[in-house]
Amino acid sequence: MQKRATLADVAAAAGVSVATASKALHNRPRVGAATRERVRRAASELAYVPNAQAQSLVTGRSSSIGLITSDLGGMFSSPIMIGAEDELGSSSSTVILANARGDAALEKRKLDFLVSRNVDGILVVNDNPNPRIPLDAPIPVVYAHAASVDPADSAVVVDNVHAGRIAAERLLRAGRRHIALVAGEPDFEASRDRLAGSREALEEAGLTFAEEPRFGPWQAEWGRRVARDLLSSGVPFDAVICQSDILAQGCISALISRGVRVPEDVAVIGHDNWDFIADLSTPRLTTIDNNLSEIGARAARRLMDAIDGHPDEGIEAVRGEVVEGETVP
Repeated sequence: MQKRATLADVAAAAGVSVATASKALHNRPRVGAATRERVRRAASELAYVPNAQAQSLVTGRSSSIGLITSDLGGMFSSPIMIGAEDELGSSSSTVILANARGDAALEKRKLDFLVSRNVDGILVVNDNPNPRIPLDAPIPVVYAHAASVDPADSAVVVDNVHAGRIAAERLLRAGRRHIALVAGEPDFEASRDRLAGSREALEEAGLTFAEEPRFGPWQAEWGRRVARDLLSSGVPFDAVICQSDILAQGCISALISRGVRVPEDVAVIGHDNWDFIADLSTPRLTTIDNNLSEIGARAARRLMDAIDGHPDEGIEAVRGEVVEGETVP
């Protein structure tokens, strides 16, 4: 039987140290492209298959990451987790998933479990974007979508001010000048930030909102109610910014039921790019995509850097982009 190739064999064949060979095979930073390719070619020629237990003894690491979430099927958390898992998979890291179900005590037990399994770091994915209480962990932690209340903690979040701005700018480019806004719940930082961004864009154009925005629940009925109130008030408006696609769904249904043409009479733009709403809407909704999978990938890269001894402190805000539909001309 042919002897199984070891990491030392790969390193020798590539002419590098064992540590460099390990970094190259695990897609770690600070390894040159030529060196990385040479190590991978040597591994392929030797039919090298990593031995997880042996690697753990040599490196002191388990090559596993704990991922704590409170909503496995969430519209926000799911694409973030997919982006993170794709990035971690490229570095040969195993992901151990733990669902805390929004319970602080259960989250603590899940954290203790993951630490007992010798994971190298923890990625925390929250459905609610509001800043959260930080985890007390003896290993690196990075937050995705919701930052920690400690601004020094490492986090990757949505740039909601920018999202609000580009929503307003898209309507301005369409020639709309009487723009209303349907806001979400006031205790959500995302609502306030998106409003601030939209207001800034209008003020720079010398405009104000057609009517001062009102906050309400993240429900289609709130979008319907605000649209009906706008129509009943007689306030002239030719566009509406809705701070979520659900709000936009309700708004559009109310406008169409009153004989208002979308987008000919009133243009509507949403937020979040939820496929089951945006793609199935008639007309198809123009919306803002938050690049959630990119948030997950960047958070995973931050975590791997922290595990390698190069932590990035503070909050990184990822910008979204307009996804064109048929509700803005």
